[in-house]
Amino acid sequence: MICKADNRYLVVQLLLLMVFVGCKKNNGGGSQPPVSDPFKVLSFTVNGNAAATQNGISRTPAIKLSFNAPVNRSGVSAGVTLTQSSTGTATGLQATYQNGDSVLLLQPASALTPLAKYTLEVKNILTSQQGAALTNGSSINLLTVIDSSDKFPTITDDALLNKVQQQTFKYFWDFGHPVSGMARERNSSGDIVTTGGTGFGVMAIVTAVSRGFITRTDGAARVSKIVNFLSNQCSTYHGAFAHWINGSTGATIPFSTNDNGGDLVETALLMEGLLTARQYFSTADATETDIRNKVNTLYNNIEWNWYRQNDQNVLYWHWSTDKGWIINQQISGWNEALIVYVLAASAPNSANRIPPVVYTNGWARNGAMKNNNIYFGYTLPLGPDLGGPLFLEHYSFLGINPNGLTDTYADYKTQVTNHTKINYEYCIGNPRQWFGYSNTCWGLTASDIPNNGYNANAPGNSDLGVISPTAAISSMPYTPVESMNALKFFYYKLGDKLWGDYGFYDAFKLSDPWFASSTLAIDQGPQIVMIENYRTGLLWNLFMSCPEVKTGMKSLGFQSPNL
Repeated sequence: MICKADNRYLVVQLLLLMVFVGCKKNNGGGSQPPVSDPFKVLSFTVNGNAAATQNGISRTPAIKLSFNAPVNRSGVSAGVTLTQSSTGTATGLQATYQNGDSVLLLQPASALTPLAKYTLEVKNILTSQQGAALTNGSSINLLTVIDSSDKFPTITDDALLNKVQQQTFKYFWDFGHPVSGMARERNSSGDIVTTGGTGFGVMAIVTAVSRGFITRTDGAARVSKIVNFLSNQCSTYHGAFAHWINGSTGATIPFSTNDNGGDLVETALLMEGLLTARQYFSTADATETDIRNKVNTLYNNIEWNWYRQNDQNVLYWHWSTDKGWIINQQISGWNEALIVYVLAASAPNSANRIPPVVYTNGWARNGAMKNNNIYFGYTLPLGPDLGGPLFLEHYSFLGINPNGLTDTYADYKTQVTNHTKINYEYCIGNPRQWFGYSNTCWGLTASDIPNNGYNANAPGNSDLGVISPTAAISSMPYTPVESMNALKFFYYKLGDKLWGDYGFYDAFKLSDPWFASSTLAIDQGPQIVMIENYRTGLLWNLFMSCPEVKTGMKSLGFQSPNL
């Protein structure tokens, strides 16, 4: 006979047996009890920063992942990856665990490549120890720091300036067109030579002779080749040359569909260089005498008044035999073209010489080119807001000396200096938050940009994060300390990527990162010339010694100790 107590005992034993059998069946099937909360990342940081994009991180960053449940260690190597963007190469990560495996600490197994982009990704294939899949995978884009080591041995500042001038000069000497001697547009241009860039190149040749990089005889021979080609081979348009010329034949190469004739600005930049050479090659030597005679003829032949388009009180940029004035672009200030009006007012042939009213109305726009606003504490006498690209203060002032130069509209030393300092302070302030901008990495001007583009880089909406070495280096006479600091940064810190056979490459963007492989005549030439103007004033002294220029600038109301 079984009592009630025994019945209760049997019921308990039966329940325990059922639980035991059920547990064995579940284990045998490999399933786990359901998780009440989804498995997710609570926080995801690199060096304590949770931003989705991070620039300038260390090469051995500390990565921290916090989960709401213990992570399955066996899936971490596949579930958390660090991949270099440019190569697709995965970097090994070393892991440690905290807080019962719910906190994951990671570091690269080896130091990351400097100045390289990486993607750090937490993937949904990651699981918890209970088998739940991650519900909120995410990623962070990383850009590592610049390698701050010097890429070349340290030399004196004077030796460095010499090196930059000499190496950059090779663009015009070794790479000059073999038939015409003129400057190729860029290092991939073949037969395309550039008129304005050749003017810069001629000034570079004068500098090279003065510095002893080449002999006077060799320099004169090259300039002679150029002026003979211009005199005998090239198509002209009422005395003006085209922007682009075939360096073998002298035929015009259209710069654009409608720009297939005379370019008055490019012609003026060419003549700025030729007049400088005329003043330098001043001996009775037959070659030097011939240079002077041919330069005078080329200058005499430019019909500046033709480019007033039927006697308007303004000069026009373009004209061609079949397109006429179709582009219809007036040359009005403030921009790089002051040299056009100076040379037009200085024309030795009185029939071609413009009257002062053309300068007043056309260039100065009766005073409308004035700015006089204050940016970063600096008053900008002329030009657009924030100054625009820095080449505006370079091209005309390769020859025109701004020191002590004034007229009704500006003190030009203030103009060129303050424009440069505004550009410098803008880069330091870096309102668009581009990686790399600093007091040693600055300078916005027209240059190549990524994806085979070109842009007039300038403060404001035209700031694309691209720094152009010519901007700071060619400003050496205006901001010697700031420009020298930039030059040293470009050479010592970025030189393995930025320094080449013809000096500094055209531009770079650290936030991509991207470095141009191109060199352009209009960017290489001003570096040589303006470094020399900073060091000795050579090109300023030569150009300003032209008697025509003295007379012409005075007629326009300019005052200067150099006139």
